[in-house]
Amino acid sequence: MADLPVERLGGKTLLQYAQKPMMDQLAREGRCGRLITVPEGFPPGSEVANTAILGYDLNKVYEGRGPLEAASIGYEMADDDFAIRCNIITLEDGKIITHNGGNLETEDARVLIDYLNENLAKPINERERLRVGAPVGMGCERVKFITGIQYRHLLVIKGGSKHIVCAPPHDHPNEEWRGLLVKPDSSEVSSFPADTMRLSPQQTADLINELILKSQELLAKHPFNIERAKRGERQANSIWPWSGGYRPSMKTLQEQYPQIKSGTVISAVDLIRGIGHYAGLKIVEVAGATGLADTNYEGKAQAAIEALKEDDFVFVHVEASDEAGHDGDLDLKLKTIEYLDQRLIAPIYNEVRTWAEPVCIAVLPDHLTPVEQRIHVGQPVPFLIWHRSIEPDDVQQYDEMSCVGGSYGLLRLGEFMQALMQE
Repeated sequence: MADLPVERLGGKTLLQYAQKPMMDQLAREGRCGRLITVPEGFPPGSEVANTAILGYDLNKVYEGRGPLEAASIGYEMADDDFAIRCNIITLEDGKIITHNGGNLETEDARVLIDYLNENLAKPINERERLRVGAPVGMGCERVKFITGIQYRHLLVIKGGSKHIVCAPPHDHPNEEWRGLLVKPDSSEVSSFPADTMRLSPQQTADLINELILKSQELLAKHPFNIERAKRGERQANSIWPWSGGYRPSMKTLQEQYPQIKSGTVISAVDLIRGIGHYAGLKIVEVAGATGLADTNYEGKAQAAIEALKEDDFVFVHVEASDEAGHDGDLDLKLKTIEYLDQRLIAPIYNEVRTWAEPVCIAVLPDHLTPVEQRIHVGQPVPFLIWHRSIEPDDVQQYDEMSCVGGSYGLLRLGEFMQALMQE
């Protein structure tokens, strides 16, 4: 929900302009600061920012979105699996129009993913299998697609290399897609033993680009897109893989923070659920949680309240403002901030402030998604921390500018979680 000053709003950011009395009250009664959620050298994506918020050292655990979403979907990665996030997107006139396939619904996406698997999934080359002594049958697919949520899916390449350069589609709206195809990472020098099925970076890039081109041919002929075209709607007409890696090695939050004996993650987004899985959090699904502005805010609030009755730590994630920012929809993004304030944060606050057991609340974005740029930006984000007995600082409202003067100052790496645990 964090943003930059917008001329249409009189030079205010959306957080400054929106009606958000609950967040402003928590800021007045609590303490504020800013947090660097995107360490130097990392892309300003949600996989980086949310992992950093939870206190992890990205240099030790970062493997991209793919493995995190694999964990959420329930796909157990093998040691030689390369998992990469696979959007279904919209292309028109040679350009990326949307990163979400025209706000694709999961039920429709499942049909398209099954169709792609029927036509593009392929086994390991027989000669290659014999050379390395790989078994015939299950586990020998070179390529397979796995259905996720809405437009967010997974591509698994057996033996694929993570040393490739991909373009996140949400960072390149209205840009020519051909110049954004996958390339090998020239900065990485890797050796590939002859007795493994591991592909080189160039082979991996070539394979993914081949899948992108073939997917466009196939999806253009699918009845779903033919009907959309007749209605003048955006077509879900290409896959776009990005942000891949191998199985990550992460300690749980329980192993890192003695204050946390058990925890829960509440999100509609596979990526966040995957981070929660590796962080040792239980995944709670909420009916009607969509990852968009129409998500079930009240349901998430109630799920958080119920989780707090049993668990020490609850991580509630709302994607709505990010999606509105990517769509460049100013009015909708303002509404998502106000919905978050009144329909999720306020009910949680009004419940837990009556409990005998004290509860600490923190509010923050993971990164900026400026509505006029429609891409992620890796600037520091504002945060607030509140509990009944905290000593307030001088910040009177919650926004990007006010939090600069907060008593926590500018935090880095694991300092936010350390501050939260100390409260």
